Amino acid sequence: MRRLFQSNEDGLLPIFRLLSILLTVLLLAASPALAQTAPAVDTATQLQQASVDLDKAGVQLNSIRERVEKYKEDDARLVELKLEAQTLNRSILATSLATRPRLDAIKARQAELGDPPADGAPPEADVVVEERKKLAAERNEINALTGEAENLSIEATKLSNRITEIRRVLFTDAILKRTEVSSALFTEASSALTNETHTLQRTVTAWLQFVWKFKKIQLLGAVGLSLVAALVLLSGSYRLFSPYITRAARQEKPHYITRLSVAFWSTVLPTMAAAAFAVTAYFFLDAFKVLRTDIAPIIVVALGVVVAVYFVAQLANAVLSPGDGHWRLVRVSDRGARLLWLLILSMAIVNGADYFLGSISEVLGSPVVLTVVKSFVASIIIGLLLVVTAFIKPVLTQGEKPDSQGRPWPRSIFVLLMLTGLGLIFASLFGYVGMARFVATQIVVTGAAAVTMYIGFLSGRAVSATGAFAETTVGKKLEERFGLGPVALDQVGLAAGLAIYVLIFVCFMPLILLQWGFQFADIEAWAYRIFTEIRIGTITISLVGIIAGILLFVVGLVVTRWFQKWVDGNVLARSQVDAGVRNSVRTAVGYAGVALAGLVGISAAGINLSSLALVAGALSLGIGFGLQNIVSNFVSGLILLAERPFKVGDWVVAGTTEGFVRRISVRATEIETFQRQTVIVPNSVLINGQVGNWTHRNKLGRIEILVSVHGSNDPRRVQEILTEVVRAQQGLLRNPEPMVVFQAFSSATLDFEVRAFLADILNGTGVKSELRAAILERFRLEEIAIGAPAATEVPVKISPEGAALISTLLEQATEKVRLPAARRPRKSAGEKPQA
Repeated sequence: MRRLFQSNEDGLLPIFRLLSILLTVLLLAASPALAQTAPAVDTATQLQQASVDLDKAGVQLNSIRERVEKYKEDDARLVELKLEAQTLNRSILATSLATRPRLDAIKARQAELGDPPADGAPPEADVVVEERKKLAAERNEINALTGEAENLSIEATKLSNRITEIRRVLFTDAILKRTEVSSALFTEASSALTNETHTLQRTVTAWLQFVWKFKKIQLLGAVGLSLVAALVLLSGSYRLFSPYITRAARQEKPHYITRLSVAFWSTVLPTMAAAAFAVTAYFFLDAFKVLRTDIAPIIVVALGVVVAVYFVAQLANAVLSPGDGHWRLVRVSDRGARLLWLLILSMAIVNGADYFLGSISEVLGSPVVLTVVKSFVASIIIGLLLVVTAFIKPVLTQGEKPDSQGRPWPRSIFVLLMLTGLGLIFASLFGYVGMARFVATQIVVTGAAAVTMYIGFLSGRAVSATGAFAETTVGKKLEERFGLGPVALDQVGLAAGLAIYVLIFVCFMPLILLQWGFQFADIEAWAYRIFTEIRIGTITISLVGIIAGILLFVVGLVVTRWFQKWVDGNVLARSQVDAGVRNSVRTAVGYAGVALAGLVGISAAGINLSSLALVAGALSLGIGFGLQNIVSNFVSGLILLAERPFKVGDWVVAGTTEGFVRRISVRATEIETFQRQTVIVPNSVLINGQVGNWTHRNKLGRIEILVSVHGSNDPRRVQEILTEVVRAQQGLLRNPEPMVVFQAFSSATLDFEVRAFLADILNGTGVKSELRAAILERFRLEEIAIGAPAATEVPVKISPEGAALISTLLEQATEKVRLPAARRPRKSAGEKPQA
């Protein structure tokens, strides 16, 4: 590969052209739209089947239209009909698209035949004339079927839009419908309540007597199995999360993130156990034939209301923590926390009771006036509770103790609570009971779900924080069991945080949508569109296809790596092939496998490879017009990103440039020198030239320090001192062992080189400085001469006669200096001073 890019510009041109042509051929061969390998289908049979399918679709569309008119007051049935219309529309479009390949083939054949001969020209052969007639007739038939399909698709789309409009009107009428509140309304509701009570009592009593007499074992078995399922879920979840919660609970002043995590899991886990009990209880009761058709809806609503109220109670307890102010997520007083918890629980109970009693009235066929009065009373009570909440004084300032006396709400919160509470009361009194009930339900249920989602998102962020997952019990067990390092544990923690985000979104978003008037069928349709039909302009993206493509690509990579090892370790090794040939074969197999896996993944993702073939053709044309350097750098960048001979943060040396890699793009690489200068190096230069990488596989590196001392020193003593200093230096590795090499000597100096290894070569400058200082200090301590040796004083012996002579000379010299200036001989004008 390196030889390929060492060619000059004239040599690169044919190579790139050859590569682009090969890529084009490969894409064309892999494209299912262009590789027509399937056997030909009988055209007449295909068109006949398409006509039959369109006739059936028209009949089905009329049936849906009739049922829409019949069930225009039933929102749930309208949702089902809308889904049916959308499914029918997709099948109509699929029928139309099935004829598209044959139509394209007819157009291509007609283009080959050309125009009919002009008047006066020689006539065509009878075979050609007959073929023209058949192609024209078949094309007209396909165009007629396509037009019919388009008309049916338009009608189906209009019907779907009409269903949506009907549902919008139903929702608006239900919310804004006004009921005259009068004494007659309550009198009629009182009478209906008496009848409903008697009917409910008779129904429930008869069912209980029947069950206790004939279905006692089934009832007890269903309840027992439900309890077992709930306990298994609860014990398993607490076994996974309770060590973290328990350890955190021992903290006297926990961090806010810790409080959020504990609040989230202490809310979600018990609620999941309660939901599991409710679901399994209904499942086993229904499976054991314990429920009747008139009792089953009541049991379902009762179980759901109990789980919802329990969830709100657990959430309020986790957020407000009435018993321990240190675990409270909001800054309120102890008394305020207890009052708020009681008020929130009361609103949840009232709202749940309203929903449960309304369901009973619907099951028993009670008058609508009874449901209106129940919702009226519930809305008034919830409004009064909100007004009471506005007047409590729970707020604390920063630093106040939880047992302090609280202060009133901030003005904005007080006004919001008052307006909401009074709005519910006045809306109910003026007859807008439906709107009041809707708002009250959103306050309780949507508010609880939103708070839980917020806490869950913060908990997921805490789990995915750097180093956080390694401190959890699960992280420590994974570290012990699989030997995961800090980086791997952080990646697992990030995946766990993402899983928490997905869990929160999947669990609570449907709940919020259901509370806002949507149906399960709506949510299913949206989920189907999100995963299969995301339209951006004329492009359709399928998340399922993309995920499938990624999975197939990963599987292809795994198979390729296994095949590489198998070929290298079994076939080539036993054939005693040269090591260079083995490496070439292994590399070629790897590239081929990756290319094939990429093509399979792209095809599975639904990307049309023919468009890529066109891009490859355009690329080859552009290369011929002078894009050699750009393409060379682009391909070189792809090679650098794939093979990763160096990565961002590595210390590299490329020619005269030395520094750290800061960015690798498809055209050039940015290298920051030690002087903080950014050098932009084209990728082709890095591919063609030699690049040194100090931190390629790891940061282990060797440092060298030259030491010169005076030639009069003992070399073995100097080498021994240097060895001791190096071994005592902090930051140097003991394995490989440092060494001191006596490199050269002369009459003036002895030259040594200290060689030692560092775990992180990036710290080499600081370690070198410390090591030089330590060597100099030790040399001075050991009196090792670095330059010329210091001069020494040699004692001189003088005889007595010599001492007397020296004394006499010194006296004479002193006497001459003391003569006055007048007695000294003067110099003549022309006399020069003696040297």
